[in-house]
Amino acid sequence: MMPDMARFVYNSLIVILVFNTAISLYGILARPSLVKKLIALTIFSDSLNSFAILVGYRLCKGFEQPVPPIVTRIPPTQEHISKLIATAVDPLPQALVLTAIVISLAVLAFLAALTLRIYYVSGTTDARSLALMRARAAVEGE
Repeated sequence: MMPDMARFVYNSLIVILVFNTAISLYGILARPSLVKKLIALTIFSDSLNSFAILVGYRLCKGFEQPVPPIVTRIPPTQEHISKLIATAVDPLPQALVLTAIVISLAVLAFLAALTLRIYYVSGTTDARSLALMRARAAVEGE
């Protein structure tokens, strides 16, 4: 890829991820169904994980592709270290995203089980109906 084309793709991906995050936030905040909220939460976490990976990616001047952060010459020369620093992809966001994927999987599995349990108990996953049921139960309990 040419450097200008790479920058265009990079900037386009940032715009797409921001748009995707905004749509998923709308789904989390505005949709009444708990299942739709769960799907939007999944899209939200995937968008943020993709954004974190994109932050760690480095657009290199004069090089086609960034390189993995691996020292291939032992002992490395000062020139080799300088080139590695200029072109290596940052591994920290990748490690953080792997951790975030595992944590979000556990949280989403818990929320899916909780949504199923709510459906079995109340017969609906609509948050507005659940709020009305809870208000009626509170009034009747007084």
